[in-house]
Amino acid sequence: MNKDQANGALKNMSGKVQQSIGKVIGNKQQQVDGLKNQVVGKAQVAVGDTKAAIKDIQKSVSKSFKK
Repeated sequence: MNKDQANGALKNMSGKVQQSIGKVIGNKQQQVDGLKNQVVGKAQVAVGDTKAAIKDIQKSVSKSFKK
């Protein structure tokens, strides 16, 4: 797991908590902010996944040329 994946997962989780708190206290803005943080977190995880995939491909290509 790289930094983007970890930070994105954390942001997504904190967004879920924020949204839940907003529901409990009846604060629509808190709910919206929580949803926004979830979207940002999921996007950051996707960036991290892409970086990890590229790194794996680079390793595979590098090994192919060493043979």
